[in-house]
Amino acid sequence: MKLGSWWVCLAVPLSAQWLNYPTAGVPKKPDGSPNLEAPAPRTTDGHPDFSGIWDVEHNRPCPVGGCPDQMISQEFMNIGWSLKDGLPFQPWAAAATKQRTEQNGKDDPESHCRPRGIVKMHTSPFLRKVVQIPGLILQLSEADTGYRQIFTDGRPLPVEPQPTPNGYSVGKWDGDTLVVQSAGFEDGLWLDRNGSPMTDAARITERWRRVNYGQLNVELTVDDPKAYTKPWTVTLKQFIVLNTEMIDAFCMDNERSDVHLVGK
Repeated sequence: MKLGSWWVCLAVPLSAQWLNYPTAGVPKKPDGSPNLEAPAPRTTDGHPDFSGIWDVEHNRPCPVGGCPDQMISQEFMNIGWSLKDGLPFQPWAAAATKQRTEQNGKDDPESHCRPRGIVKMHTSPFLRKVVQIPGLILQLSEADTGYRQIFTDGRPLPVEPQPTPNGYSVGKWDGDTLVVQSAGFEDGLWLDRNGSPMTDAARITERWRRVNYGQLNVELTVDDPKAYTKPWTVTLKQFIVLNTEMIDAFCMDNERSDVHLVGK
């Protein structure tokens, strides 16, 4: 399947497997309902535990023509929507984004089964699972069974790495906040459905903070001097999903939409 508006609809995690299988260790209110405002759980070494299945903030209707009763995240369509003056594009990047938006994202690499990168991993309408173990955090996605590794064992970022869509990520603790540095990205990534670009010069800094049991905030800063005149920062909200599991979604599984990706 490819990312037409209907594909976004199908991506909403209503059909995940093991529905209603109880999530272990959920704090409860006196009436037995989940207490999502309870303090964040902690690992044996005292750090906040980000483990769990997470979903985006559903604050925008699906695109015209697809699943009108469902919501996606604003950032999935426009990563800079919350910034007062928008993204600080370099002239070429502003022109490219305008053209891509007018074409309804038909050339989005994700629409053609290319990897989406770590920013879209945070914003796309697929469940993601975080697994936290000593020295490593894994971020798993339903979409094409994607994964990302964040090493917390003290290693530095690699020097002159082979560029990849997800780059390379290392993290260290600043109190209860995990500060993640990432670099080594391949050129030509899209940060959102509108086509906001990211180049191979980019460095991304994330500050992960589990506000409480039910919410994870990721403050994300993109520093890409090739595409933007200055670094910019947005905060992405994630919410815990209970009593369910992820289901694999393959881009090319029964794909029939390529002929419809015409844009303008």
